[in-house]
Amino acid sequence: MKSVSNRVVRIWLACSAVAAHAQSDRVVVHPMDSGAALVNPGMGWQLHHYDNNIKEYGLELEPSDTVDDFPGVSSIYLRLAWSFIEPEEGKFNWSIVDTPTQRWVAKGKQIALRFTNAERDPDQPYATPEWVRKAGARGYFVTPGKGIDPQGKVWEPDYDGPIFLEKLDHFLAAAAERYDGSPHVAFIDVGSFGVYGEGHTGSTSRLPYSAATIRKHIDLYRKHFKHTLLAANDDFVSQGRGLEPMAYAHKNGLTLRDDSILVEPGGQAYHHAYLAPLFWPDVPVIVESEHYDVAVRKGNWNDGDRFLDAIEDYHASYATAHWYPREFLTNNRELIRRINMRLGYRLQLLEASWPAEVKPGEALLMGYTWRNAGVAPCLPGGHPTITLKDDKSGLVGVFVDEDLDVRSLPVGPPEKATPIGRVARLISQDSRPLIAFSLPPRHILKPGSYSIYISVGDNVGTPRVALPLENEDGSRRYRLGDITIK
Repeated sequence: MKSVSNRVVRIWLACSAVAAHAQSDRVVVHPMDSGAALVNPGMGWQLHHYDNNIKEYGLELEPSDTVDDFPGVSSIYLRLAWSFIEPEEGKFNWSIVDTPTQRWVAKGKQIALRFTNAERDPDQPYATPEWVRKAGARGYFVTPGKGIDPQGKVWEPDYDGPIFLEKLDHFLAAAAERYDGSPHVAFIDVGSFGVYGEGHTGSTSRLPYSAATIRKHIDLYRKHFKHTLLAANDDFVSQGRGLEPMAYAHKNGLTLRDDSILVEPGGQAYHHAYLAPLFWPDVPVIVESEHYDVAVRKGNWNDGDRFLDAIEDYHASYATAHWYPREFLTNNRELIRRINMRLGYRLQLLEASWPAEVKPGEALLMGYTWRNAGVAPCLPGGHPTITLKDDKSGLVGVFVDEDLDVRSLPVGPPEKATPIGRVARLISQDSRPLIAFSLPPRHILKPGSYSIYISVGDNVGTPRVALPLENEDGSRRYRLGDITIK
C-alpha cells in the first residue's frame, strides 16, 4: 500500500513540473461564498400545502402566490388522507393533488407526497375511505388520546387486515401510475401506517403493531413505486418495534424522515438522530419542524436553534417548515438564512487557476479546490466543467472533468470539511494533479481573449448544480476571469 501511495505522489510531482515549465504565468482566484440560498437537486426547504386536513397550511395563499421570496424552497409537501383522493372505490379526485402541484412546477419546484389512513380530526372521521370499512375491512372507532372507544368519532383501520391491504394495494397502484418516476416528485412517504402516517398509533388505537406490519407496508410501496425515492418515518421504531423496521427500510433503499422536531423542548427536541448514519451517506434525509405556532406557545421554539441542530445531527438534505409559509418566513428570516448555509450540500470553490495564455492545440492545465460546506454529500453528483465564451457570450469550448465527481467531497462541521481538488500542491490525501484539457486546433478555437466560466453538471457539460458564486450567466455557469488563446 505504501509503494502505491508513493507512486501516486511521484506522478503528481511530475505533472506539476510539466505545468510549471510549460505555462509559468497562471491566473489564481479565490472566490468568496456569495451567501446565496441555493435551490439544487435533492435538497432544500419544503412548505406544507395540505396538512392534517385540507384547510392548512398553503390554503392561506392566493393561487398566484408561490412564496417566491422564501429563500431556498425547492418543493411543497402535500399530506392528504386517502379518502380525499378516492372518495368512491375506483373514482379518483387527482385534481386535489395536481392543482397545487402545477403552481409550483411552473416555478421549477417539485412536490413530495404522503397519503394517510388515520387522522385525529373529528371533522374528518375517515382518513381511510368509509367505503373500505363498508367493504368489510376490520378497524376501530377511537377517541384521540383515549384509545379504542365504540363511541369514538374517528375510525382507524386494522393495518394488518387483508381487505384493507387489498384496497390499499389498488390505491397505491393507481397513485404510482401517475407519480412514480415523475421528475416533479422529490419523494413519497410510506404514510399508510399510523396516525398522521407517522408510523405510530399512540394517539389513536394505541395498538402495538409489530415490525412485520411495517415491512408489509414498506413492501406495498416498493411494489408500485419502483423509481421514486420512498421515505420511512423515524417512529417506525416506536411502540417496542426496535431497529428492525429501519434496518429493513435502509436495506431496501428508503430514506429517513423525522417529523415534529421541537415537539418537546431542549434536549428532547428530537430522539432518533442515531438512525441517521444508516441513511445520509446514500440518500437525502428529511426533517420537519413541529407546528411552528404550537412550538412557540409551548416555549420550545425560542430562536429555532434546535431545529438547526437537528439538521446538523441528521445531516439533513430537506427541511420542512410546518406552518403557514408567510408567517414562518416573517418570524424566522435569520434562522432560515443560517440553515440555508448548511442544509444539504453547498459546493464552495475555494480556488481556481489557469494559464494566462495558451496556444491552440496545447493542453489547458486547470486547477481548482472544492469544499462541501453543507451537512450532506452532493448525492446527485456532478463534474466540474470549464467553459470558454467569446465577447458575444457564444460557447467556444466546453471541457468536462469526468474523473472528479463532487459527490466524493466529504462533509464536516461548519468551515471544517476537507477541501479536495486539482492543485499545484497537496492539500489533502485525496487531492489530485492539475487536469490537462486538450484544446481544439486553431481553425476551431481562434486566437483571441475569452471569458472562462466554471460549472458543475453532467458528463456532457450541462450545468445542474447552483454554486454560491457571483457572476452567474443565467445557466448556472459562473465567470472566473479571462484567458488568452495566442
